[in-house]
Amino acid sequence: MSRRTGRSRPGLAALLAGAALVAGVPAHAEEPAPAGSTDAEEPARTDTPRPQAEAPPPPPAPPAKPDSGPIDVKLVVSQFVDAPVAGDAPSTLRYAGRADAYVDVKGRAFGLDDSWTLTLRPEFTWGKTSNGEIGLIPNNTALFRGEGAGDFDLSASVSKRWNSGTKLTVGKVNILDLAGQLPVVGSNGHYGFQNLSLALPPSAIIPNTITGALLEVPTEGALYRLWVFDPASQYERTGFETAFEDGVAFLGSVTFPVKLGGKPGFYALKLSGSTRSEIAADNLPAALIPPPGTSFGNTRGEFGAVLAAYQYLGVWPEAPGKGWGIFGQIHGTLGDPTFLDASGFIGVSGNPRKRPQDRFGAAYFRYSLTDELVEVLANRVGLEDEEGVEVFYTFGLAKGVELTANAQWIDGAITARDDGVVTGLRLTTAF
Repeated sequence: MSRRTGRSRPGLAALLAGAALVAGVPAHAEEPAPAGSTDAEEPARTDTPRPQAEAPPPPPAPPAKPDSGPIDVKLVVSQFVDAPVAGDAPSTLRYAGRADAYVDVKGRAFGLDDSWTLTLRPEFTWGKTSNGEIGLIPNNTALFRGEGAGDFDLSASVSKRWNSGTKLTVGKVNILDLAGQLPVVGSNGHYGFQNLSLALPPSAIIPNTITGALLEVPTEGALYRLWVFDPASQYERTGFETAFEDGVAFLGSVTFPVKLGGKPGFYALKLSGSTRSEIAADNLPAALIPPPGTSFGNTRGEFGAVLAAYQYLGVWPEAPGKGWGIFGQIHGTLGDPTFLDASGFIGVSGNPRKRPQDRFGAAYFRYSLTDELVEVLANRVGLEDEEGVEVFYTFGLAKGVELTANAQWIDGAITARDDGVVTGLRLTTAF
């Protein structure tokens, strides 16, 4: 784990929390039982027969949802304004945005049954971002792009779901879509936390867009996942240009649903690795890529493990699916050629009971660059652990319209930089 230079910092061992990752996304959200519901006491038995009241007729079944047809389409657009307000970064006010379309074409459109789905995921960004002005980890997930990358990408995949709930997806997949499904912490750039360390925690093994096969198997006691994919980022690629030239990667995970005090929670173990023998340079700034001939990045194979959990502490029966809880995660790798060796975060998020259409969140994170990488780059740039705190509050203005105020304090990994604070607003509209 990289060491701090000239300043005393709390160790990563202080992050005694587990929490939810992409690997921990439950197959089906579990609705909590209404608070205070109990069975009526059975009346005492006597020898005198009692008249039997006629059972009331069953309530009418809820109306079936109207068939949306063979194609489902959703569009989400977010606009951002932000500026650094403390630290040595210029206090420049920036405007940017992102639009994501979610298109599901059901099997009936191709003469198949609806257990088959073709998913198309175009995405587009515009404007100027403050990413990289304070920390190395992007403070705005929605606007994160690798250096020199363009503003448009398209993912396409085919899924088959069986009656048991087992699902197989093959193709190009944006991992952000899975991160946004998590209870408590669920964030995908448009909603929830904005810092990449919380919205899509970097593992340095799994890229943000992958091409491969993803299997999901729900059972009564656990949810199992197995992914096999190309370890190189597939952003602005079809997946065929350099298919598996960098090796093969995998992810295997198991998630257990647990109730504590009647409140739902999910606890996960995730293992990932690859046969790659070089640093994952696709989404790294040039300053962190070792020059040719150095000792880092020559080891073949990488491996990492995650313990994650999220636990509801309050659920609102009058607002199904709403509540609040805690989350956290600890993550470790074997190092070279992986550029992160340890990380963790802990936080709280949820919906206020009196305004369940709103949402709040606060979290602390810490990430450590691999010691060998820090040593190789010492003559170019001084590096240390990166840590920070993010807080946000989302106002539900109308159906599909939300305004979020966000603030982040970041002590970046570049030792020459001062701690910084960035604040901003996000307006999200869903169609």
